[in-house]
Amino acid sequence: MTPPVLQVTLIGWGAIARSIFQRLSQDTRVRISHVVVRESKVADTQAQLGHAAIACAAVPADAQLVLECASHTALTDHVLPALQRGVTCGVLSVGALSEVGLPERLEDAARQGHAQVHLLAGAIGGIDAIAAARTAGLTQVTYTGRKPPTGWRGSPAEQVVNLDQLTEPAVILEASAREAARLYPKNANVAATISLAGLGLDATRVRLIADPSVSENIHEIHVQGTFGEMHLTMRGKPLPDNPKTSALTVLSAVRFLQNQTAPITI
Repeated sequence: MTPPVLQVTLIGWGAIARSIFQRLSQDTRVRISHVVVRESKVADTQAQLGHAAIACAAVPADAQLVLECASHTALTDHVLPALQRGVTCGVLSVGALSEVGLPERLEDAARQGHAQVHLLAGAIGGIDAIAAARTAGLTQVTYTGRKPPTGWRGSPAEQVVNLDQLTEPAVILEASAREAARLYPKNANVAATISLAGLGLDATRVRLIADPSVSENIHEIHVQGTFGEMHLTMRGKPLPDNPKTSALTVLSAVRFLQNQTAPITI
């Protein structure tokens, strides 16, 4: 007997969402059925989608699974109501949870709807190990994010250094994960994810660097605790359409969706 196809509602139609849509276009078990965008963009998005999916301004009442890959406001506008209705949601804009009270609101909505909200690892690895180690006790979690200057354009880094004239690495921020996620919401989702898996937003230390000598997004994590010590370095290639985002973010979302129907997951 052929298993039913999982119908997925995407929130957003930016570079990440379009890449996810493309990668799943030939999948026989997972189908993007709806794409949620602003009312003003519904017609244009529908023209791009053709007959492949339906563009709409709100999550459909009969949605099976929602994947947010838009912006932080999408969590309050769309994810919270969907959870309250009992729809399981995956979230990529984890940096939004730096807003005081938002994690609790998501948890309350999920409890109310008897649903789950999954915070996806996105561009970083080792989240499973950090979360597991936390159960025995962590003493230190630090994250260093290093990107080429182009990866920091359109962010507060432009007020800290001249990104066009950098000749050597420049530290653009040293702060808590909460502050990093607040100031760099499109660049520091990784910091928020690491902190939520480990010591929390206020106890996790973050260092962000603009480095003209690199062409990749480089993530470095140092964790210490009862379990021992972990050093992790990842050199992620950015999405061609969005240098602020690692390509692994898309692959993380695709894996999450495919795991919903896979007979064995890891």
